[in-house]
Amino acid sequence: MIRQCFILFGCLALGELIVYLTGIKLPSSIIGMLLLTLFLKLKWVKLHWVQGLSDFLVANLGFFFVPPGVALMLYFDVIKAEFIPIVVSTVISTILVLVSTGWVHQYIRRHARFSKHENSSNRSKAQDDGLSKQ
Repeated sequence: MIRQCFILFGCLALGELIVYLTGIKLPSSIIGMLLLTLFLKLKWVKLHWVQGLSDFLVANLGFFFVPPGVALMLYFDVIKAEFIPIVVSTVISTILVLVSTGWVHQYIRRHARFSKHENSSNRSKAQDDGLSKQ
């Protein structure tokens, strides 16, 4: 459990350090998650080293939204004054995310299909060449 905490909070601390040193305008938690993903992909960190704490945090994710939800009550006057712009920007950004996600999915599916087709045709062509040479 201590190793899991050390790895997860270490990635978060590295993200904080990167933001502090570079002045990059990205949240340190996002950078920390990207670092953790990189470490997992490079197999510097094994999945079972962080899985227990990660599962616990994901299972209790709803609790992490309570403080920001309560804090919204302090800003009801601002929300009331800016309700229309908030709703319009939310709807537009949701539509943009849906459309761009759909386009990316279609692009990936289309190219995955072609690369599979090319790989199988290259293999069969190589097999045919091997048979004709014998």
